[in-house]
Amino acid sequence: MGKCLVVEGRADKLRLIPILAEDVTIICTNGTISEVNLIDLLEDYEQDEIITMFDADKNGEKLRKLMNRAYPEAQQLIIPHEYIEVEKTPTKILRDILLRAKFLVKEG
Repeated sequence: MGKCLVVEGRADKLRLIPILAEDVTIICTNGTISEVNLIDLLEDYEQDEIITMFDADKNGEKLRKLMNRAYPEAQQLIIPHEYIEVEKTPTKILRDILLRAKFLVKEG
């Protein structure tokens, strides 16, 4: 069983890749999507541990609610509200969030 990290966009994915020190599948929702599309997007990863990291804004909240309905077992990582977007969150903060969620991260 692997880990599947679900983020909103490509910029979030590119922000997290250099921090992670393990093989993690990162899937982008590319914004707010329907429940059917979300299930289709994650169908191949349902056997994996699904973790989300969405922005601390209106769209991020919609995605968290959608994930709670479609994948209630998914772990949801929350970035501090003062940074609003994953891509704008300082590396140290992202590293700490990922460490608390039991990800292996690079030193730095």
